[in-house]
Amino acid sequence: MAIISQQRLFGWEEIEGLGDLDRLRLVLEYIPDEKLMLKLEFERGRGRDDYPVRAVWNSILAGIVFQHPSVATLRRELNRNGQLRAMCGFKGDTGPPQWVYTRFLKKLFNNKDLIDEIFDTLVEQCYQLLPGFGRNLAMDGKAIDSHARRKKEGLPPDGRRDLDADTGAKSYRGQREDGTVWEKIKYWFGYKLHLIVDADYELPVAFTVTPASYSEVKQAHALIDELGATKPEMLKVCENFIADRGYDDGKLIEKLWGDYDIRAVIDIRNLWKDGEETRLFEGRENIVYDYRGTVYCCCPQELKMREMAYAGAEKKRNTLKYRCPAQHYGIQCKGKQTCPVKGSIRVSIAEDPRVIAPLPRSSYRWENLYKKRTSVERLNSRLDVSFGFERHFIRGLKKMELRCSLALCVMLAMAVGRVKEKRPDLMRSLVKSA
Repeated sequence: MAIISQQRLFGWEEIEGLGDLDRLRLVLEYIPDEKLMLKLEFERGRGRDDYPVRAVWNSILAGIVFQHPSVATLRRELNRNGQLRAMCGFKGDTGPPQWVYTRFLKKLFNNKDLIDEIFDTLVEQCYQLLPGFGRNLAMDGKAIDSHARRKKEGLPPDGRRDLDADTGAKSYRGQREDGTVWEKIKYWFGYKLHLIVDADYELPVAFTVTPASYSEVKQAHALIDELGATKPEMLKVCENFIADRGYDDGKLIEKLWGDYDIRAVIDIRNLWKDGEETRLFEGRENIVYDYRGTVYCCCPQELKMREMAYAGAEKKRNTLKYRCPAQHYGIQCKGKQTCPVKGSIRVSIAEDPRVIAPLPRSSYRWENLYKKRTSVERLNSRLDVSFGFERHFIRGLKKMELRCSLALCVMLAMAVGRVKEKRPDLMRSLVKSA
């Protein structure tokens, strides 16, 4: 918390409760920003201190908590609301002018590493406070529209165009009840927020911001490599990495399982050509699999395929174990006597790592885990509705990175505060007071 020296945090005797200001109190009290404050105060030196560093910083956090889309609306609220000015640490009857925020935001750009450190510290606190935090991670990319004009060749910068944003596209496919296939492509001009979140608590763990056209798979590789290099303990805790079929990449799946013992719960695209339905396992007479990795045995007498029963993964062997469906389910099989499968078999994941996943897509466990991918969608919705990303005036990649960092820090600080104050049921709410 950016503590204001020689000033009471609550000095309104006539007010019985804080109401909405209690949400701001949570953030100011539990955000670990002291290192950033000391750095900014050192940079200011002995210059004029009409608008203290801590007060301006607190007011920026207040703008996020109270969903102000711009500095102008925040300044109007500060000029109107004496309680808010006092909580932030301003002593006068009005808030700071526009130029104060312009200069202060430039200071924050130059100290982005310390804001990232605040985010990392809050994530570490979540690992300590929340049981099972980080066990199931989910990832998705969020489209953020830029409402500015596009860059045009030959025109000088005029402050109204977004020179860093570009056009992104995301396709959605499905199948109708009559069997026909539909496809919808969404285009937007702006940026993309790549988020890894805890799928159970719906809180962010890692993120990066790019122009809209950047590949989601490549950013997934980059974020996992960064976590592996800087925070390997987080990947040791993780058991499952959940994502939609946009992250269907053989190298990503191999990296997760081979380097970090993490099971990839990722939907798959059918990349098999020429109507191929099944493939025969190498060295097997009657064991085949389809493009989703479901394993079947073929009865030697009836020539009928039956799905085999999954019996678990063996990390040391890099294999999956399957049982005979006749023995496991009690099915009458006429070819049982001549079938090469007498009880159970092992299939190698290395034969087709993208398809033969450590956790088969046909298992109930996979289906239940895959449903958790919607946790990212709900977090993205909170960013739009409660943190103002649907309606914003941000131009430029640096400003967008800073705004995303601050929003996610506020989200985590509020969650940590709720947990420490014994209200974990409100940890994801930005609009409810304790």
